[in-house]
Amino acid sequence: MELFDLPLIWAFIIGFGIIMYVLMDGFDLGVGILFPFAPNEEARDTMMNTVAPIWDGNETWLVLGGAGLLAAFPLVYSIFLPALYLGVFLLLAGLIFRGVAFEFRFKARTSRYLWNWAFAGGSTLASFAQGAVVGAYIQGFETENGVYVGSALDWLTPFTVLTGLGMLAGYALLGSTWLILKTEGRLQAWAYRITLPLLAGVLVVFAIISVWTPFVDDLVRNRWFSNLSVIWLLPMLTLLCAWQIFRSVRNRSEGMPFVATMGLFITTYLGLVVSRWPYVVPPDYTLWEAASAYESQLFLLLGLLFVIPIVLVYTAWTYWVFRGKVRAGEGYH
Repeated sequence: MELFDLPLIWAFIIGFGIIMYVLMDGFDLGVGILFPFAPNEEARDTMMNTVAPIWDGNETWLVLGGAGLLAAFPLVYSIFLPALYLGVFLLLAGLIFRGVAFEFRFKARTSRYLWNWAFAGGSTLASFAQGAVVGAYIQGFETENGVYVGSALDWLTPFTVLTGLGMLAGYALLGSTWLILKTEGRLQAWAYRITLPLLAGVLVVFAIISVWTPFVDDLVRNRWFSNLSVIWLLPMLTLLCAWQIFRSVRNRSEGMPFVATMGLFITTYLGLVVSRWPYVVPPDYTLWEAASAYESQLFLLLGLLFVIPIVLVYTAWTYWVFRGKVRAGEGYH
């Protein structure tokens, strides 16, 4: 007897892991995107030191979401991997370049500029690939009898390129507001200067995507326009977060721009979920159709209920230990 709707519980857990990854790894990817534009090499040292103690722990949520997806929804994996193989490869390649650059840049002397580009290039590539994968999910996948039948490049279209650019702009905005929170002096002033132009870029790209998306899929168009319902609160909340970013930057607030930017991402993410719910492999398979056996989901869930609190506790502890401003000449390395 099935006492719980485990596919729904797993969908919530995986969705939570994804948004945690986007928020927590997004700002250090954003720092990498902004790296080539920093005022000087000392500023780049400080920028990297703001994320050096926490960046690898942030990626725990990516592993958690990916492993949970394989365990709870194997059909999703069997369709997504062939459909998104190149996009996922680019994502992982970018994360590898970025991770290696973290470790080697501080030790390099004559080759430091190469690691600067590896860090920036890896961050940019990983961010763009994430956005393109999200765009491919919005587009949907061509399947027959539970098998992907599209080509290896179906994920790369003008629409997914736009969503990739949107993710780049969004992560750069997260990075700039993170620098406002964690730095001071000339570097913080530079972060203040670039935040509002980045916000404008994010809003322009998001507006284009919002107009384009209903023409990509009938389900999304019907969900949003068949009747005006409570889901329209989400874009209103998104605009409210954008206004709060603008207002707090103009007032030289240090913490609120970052908090409001996270709010911007959360409301946008919820809008994506609402647009496609309950399809995990659009446009054909719902989360219940793609789920693994009830017994398998229950067994894995019991273990995960122990893991998630531990991850949350050590993540919170890490951020607490490394709280406060990061100044030039100081840092984890």
